[in-house]
Amino acid sequence: MRTLGSPLVALLLQAPAGALPESSGTGIIHLISRATPLSIAILATLGLLSVWSWGIFLYKWWTFRRAARQSAQFLDVFRRSNKFSEVQAVCRSLGDSPLVGLFQTGYAELTAQLRQSQPPEVGNGPNPRPAAGRPTLKSLAAVDRALLRASAVEVNKLESHVSFLATVASMAPFVGLFGTVWGIMNAFENIGVTGSTNLQAVGTPIAEALVATAAGLAAAIPAVLFYNYLTSRTKLFASEMDDFSMEFLNIAERNFT
Repeated sequence: MRTLGSPLVALLLQAPAGALPESSGTGIIHLISRATPLSIAILATLGLLSVWSWGIFLYKWWTFRRAARQSAQFLDVFRRSNKFSEVQAVCRSLGDSPLVGLFQTGYAELTAQLRQSQPPEVGNGPNPRPAAGRPTLKSLAAVDRALLRASAVEVNKLESHVSFLATVASMAPFVGLFGTVWGIMNAFENIGVTGSTNLQAVGTPIAEALVATAAGLAAAIPAVLFYNYLTSRTKLFASEMDDFSMEFLNIAERNFT
């Protein structure tokens, strides 16, 4: 045993210090903690953009869900009512529906034209009575234009803040790529200064640089999904408003022309 043990101890003592594994931290947190101030600023910017994107999506998702529910309720009331005045009475409680804005604009234009088309009063007594007659619209095209204008307003409300998601989706990867390029430039500069080309000297700085690209993709991918989802929902609302405008014009044409 002594004969075998002595050479083993000698070999261990003669082993170079660099052959032993050097204890070092690993993982994303460790790489971020070693990042340069510029890299930290880029990561903070990407994190802020990501949080903002999630906030916009959650807010718009809740708004669209509430608008869809109230639109269904409004259409039910609109189709069951015999008078526009009955529908007007429930508009205040269903204000989040884009159809309410269309109806109120169309109803206001309809009312204004019908008031102007009322026949003049006849009779010379203290209480003259209006001449009998059916109120008619002066211009159905004017009602159509009012509905188109109201539809554009409602679509703009639905699309508010959605374009920011498209900006994040297109910009975040480039911001992350800029951080990566800058980090790789610093890594090669350090290699040129130190003259060391071993894997430990090259791998860690490049890994730190690639964190920015990963952060850019992590911010951009959800933003793309959110933008596509909200855009498709907005198109559905716009189609629903077009259908409602046609229905409103048909009722106005049947009863007031």
